Amino acid sequence: MFRIIMWAALIAIAIWFVKRLINPPTPKKRPQPPGDAAAPMVRCANCGVHLPRDRALSQEQQWYCSESHRLEGPAARDR
Repeated sequence: MFRIIMWAALIAIAIWFVKRLINPPTPKKRPQPPGDAAAPMVRCANCGVHLPRDRALSQEQQWYCSESHRLEGPAARDR
């Protein structure tokens, strides 16, 4: 019985080895890191929320997150 198991294991290993030689495993490709995907961020002069510059509103070299904050103007900060 032991001989049959040994022969079966040897045949299975030989088949696996031949298949591996015929079709080598393809190397896994690493995903490319995103290039310059990050947008520059700005801070709202009224509430301090950070948001992408392309979505912000500017007035007099200050950035705002919404039209209502732009109309209110910059907040007085005690910091």
